[in-house]
Amino acid sequence: MKADYLNASKRISGASGAWLMHGDEPLLAQSLLDQCRKYWREQNIERQRVDLTSSADWREALGQLDNLSLFSSTMALEIHGNHKPDAAGMAALERFIQSPGDNILIINMPKQDHTAQKTKFFQLLDANGLVVSLALQNDRERQDFLATQAKTLKVELTSEAWKMLISQTENNLLAAHQALIRLSFLSEPDEQIDIEKLLPALSDQSRYSLFDLSDAALLGDIERTVKILNYLFESGEAESLILWTISKEMRLILQLLDNPNPNYQSLGIWSNRQSLYQKTMRRIKRTQTTSWLELLLRCDQSIKGVGLEKPKDLLLQASLALAGLQLFDAKISARQTI
Repeated sequence: MKADYLNASKRISGASGAWLMHGDEPLLAQSLLDQCRKYWREQNIERQRVDLTSSADWREALGQLDNLSLFSSTMALEIHGNHKPDAAGMAALERFIQSPGDNILIINMPKQDHTAQKTKFFQLLDANGLVVSLALQNDRERQDFLATQAKTLKVELTSEAWKMLISQTENNLLAAHQALIRLSFLSEPDEQIDIEKLLPALSDQSRYSLFDLSDAALLGDIERTVKILNYLFESGEAESLILWTISKEMRLILQLLDNPNPNYQSLGIWSNRQSLYQKTMRRIKRTQTTSWLELLLRCDQSIKGVGLEKPKDLLLQASLALAGLQLFDAKISARQTI
């Protein structure tokens, strides 16, 4: 059975069996997944996430459904990637579809073209599950979706500003959403945004990047680090990329601490950034880094759906640790993960 984003969002409370989500709008995928996860938390449904690296991963991924914790009777399994299952994976998928119980399988893939939609894999899900096309059909649906995001961000636009936002972002949903996020930083909550106030948010100059996060943390600027991290969260930046950025900087700092006379170029630190790292090294003490690797591991596990800790909470801890602020005692944090 096929459904669009809007119809799928109305079916979340009754979701069962297998769903295949596919499309070119990552913002719609993230929104639908966020709604699902919120419902699962409310219903105390255990969630696991698997990121595919090959077709052979499917059988092991579906095996997660047999590994419920002692406190759960139902699992929601998310499978992300662009690898269709091999023969063993297809057999496991067919077994699940024949007898899903109360479990839920959500498969998130890039847009599947007409050729891909003729495969046995796609046809199996179309005939026995729900295939969700992650697309909006017209400007009205696009504005309705963005209006919901704006309400969450406490951003209110005039009708003329809405028309300009849709026009200037050329139907690019992600660009429009990023503009709303910039407005949330540039305006007061629920302030009426007209065209004049909208224009600065349409400029890329207000955007923050992963490089900005690195620089703020390395400089020890706590307030700016938090502001940039929140912006990246709101703009839909992949949590795995945020972790990669923080991890890279932490590991570089650890290498520099082990070598008082480093060869910066061999570490990939070019001359225009050496002074930044030298300032960081004068600020960071070895005792501040003892829990870094363990914290990075917890971040990675949480992003992959292992454990009960929230990725955003752990990424905040890691970012602030890099900036020089340890939110929790390392020993207490370690005990909490056991």
